[in-house]
Amino acid sequence: MKEIKAIIQPFLLDRVLDALHDIEGLPGVTVSEARAVSMKRGHYEQVVKTRLEIMVSDPLVETVIKAIQSQAHTGNAGDGGIFVIPIEEMVNIRTGERSIEPDSRQL
Repeated sequence: MKEIKAIIQPFLLDRVLDALHDIEGLPGVTVSEARAVSMKRGHYEQVVKTRLEIMVSDPLVETVIKAIQSQAHTGNAGDGGIFVIPIEEMVNIRTGERSIEPDSRQL
């Protein structure tokens, strides 16, 4: 199981979500606002971005990455990035059940 974390331009969120919606077996997406800060010497610039966090089984990783990349790409600086992080275990807060695969009914 992997967590896919993507930082994208906010105006592309609907396009990305539409592409992700078409992926069968995708349990869900967490979306939040993120602020990126440019750390140039003597100047700090804040930029609002959108962060997506998606827990997926290993076979869906490449499909999800391709969907995000194809819909979030503008070719301009600041398009964002996609990060793939291994997940060892998921614990359901309500039931205490532990698993290694995400299940949208548990979340």
